Amino acid sequence: MTIHHLAVRVYFEDTDAGGILYHGSHMRFFERGRTEFLRDLGISQSASADRTSPEALLFVVRKFTIEYFRPGLLDDLLTVETEIAAITGPRFNVAQRLRRGEELLASADVEVVAIGGNGRPRRLPADMATRIAAAS
Repeated sequence: MTIHHLAVRVYFEDTDAGGILYHGSHMRFFERGRTEFLRDLGISQSASADRTSPEALLFVVRKFTIEYFRPGLLDDLLTVETEIAAITGPRFNVAQRLRRGEELLASADVEVVAIGGNGRPRRLPADMATRIAAAS
């Protein structure tokens, strides 16, 4: 199983008035982790995002569940861990964790659906499905 790691720093803009990582910032960090994971697999989300093209393929989040364990703090250097939990048809599930060293701050389970330019689910192209499945 491939686990992708992305380092992120907590900046002032990521925190609330008390210097604690704002809950919405977790979602941004997890989004960056998924994007960089796909990029490292050779999958560019921007390359296939022209909705006017019959070959358009966009990734949308269908379900996002997050659980918070510990607070992140201003200036923390964190790691987003991303791995594929399952892949079926146009969907794949991603398990993600946000850590400060070995300490688990939050975890997320994300269901991503591939859609065509018409907004309807679209099966992943075979080569893309193979790359994602190989990382699971």
